[in-house]
Amino acid sequence: MKNRMIALMLGAGAMLTAMVLVASDADARAGRGGSAGSRGSNTFSAPPTTTTAPKPAAPIDKTITQPGRQTVAPGAPRAGSATAAQTSRFGGLGGILMGGLIGFALASLLGPGVLASVLGSILWFALIAGVIFLAVSFFRSRAGGQPALATASAAAGAAAARDSVVPRTGSGFGGASGLAIVEADYNAFERLLGDIQLAYGRGDIDALSRMTTPEMLSYFAKELDENAKSGVRNELSNVKLLQGDLAEAWREPGGEYATVAMRYSIIDAFVELKTGRVYSGSRTEPQEVTEIWTFYRPVGADATKWELSAIQQTG
Repeated sequence: MKNRMIALMLGAGAMLTAMVLVASDADARAGRGGSAGSRGSNTFSAPPTTTTAPKPAAPIDKTITQPGRQTVAPGAPRAGSATAAQTSRFGGLGGILMGGLIGFALASLLGPGVLASVLGSILWFALIAGVIFLAVSFFRSRAGGQPALATASAAAGAAAARDSVVPRTGSGFGGASGLAIVEADYNAFERLLGDIQLAYGRGDIDALSRMTTPEMLSYFAKELDENAKSGVRNELSNVKLLQGDLAEAWREPGGEYATVAMRYSIIDAFVELKTGRVYSGSRTEPQEVTEIWTFYRPVGADATKWELSAIQQTG
């Protein structure tokens, strides 16, 4: 019994150690902490899959963007409203059943001789009421579908109103978008990929602040602070883009966005500050990573103004 308890304690300790190492490793490399940031109005919509990232991107779970509120179609009764309460109180089949109960009560008072006649009237009334109920339900459902169709048509019109699709290939990138993305933009995405990873590996908050949105900077700063408190650091080097696809690009009143899938190689080692011992990754062997990065810039700005606004992991 004693040996069994010792074995269980050792097993639990090993599991705890593995969980700590996995948790620490999850914060290694800029973006490995999860899917975070903002993609404007598309924050809660999955970007299209691409050749580089054929699997859907993980939903963004850390963001300052608030999801849109649900709206009720015009004319539809709200739950708990006077109209809804009135409909549910005596309308539909409930009203028919209530009328039948009242009729039976009256028939019992009038005597058995009148009961058969009353029953026949009730059945006839119930049949007519049932036909009317079905007809009203049919027309209500037809009327309720019109706002949804109008909304879908409006959404389709808004999508069609975006800028024309501009395909582009070369320099490791390929794809098409609803916003004109030119050679200088793709070069900026590739440069930011390497510069952000290297700055993260150095723990250089000032450099990161020049290349990321304030939201993304706050996530990176928190991760680096937690690593420092745990006595560890993330050494990153030799970042190289292997393949990239433009998933989508669009313009909003508040700025322009471009979401790209990037497969890249990187030297990624997680080490202890005191001993320099590597317990995750390697200082010599590169690893390949595929992620979805979204960049933001003010409307009309040039390629030098792109900033990282979101990172999503792939499935």
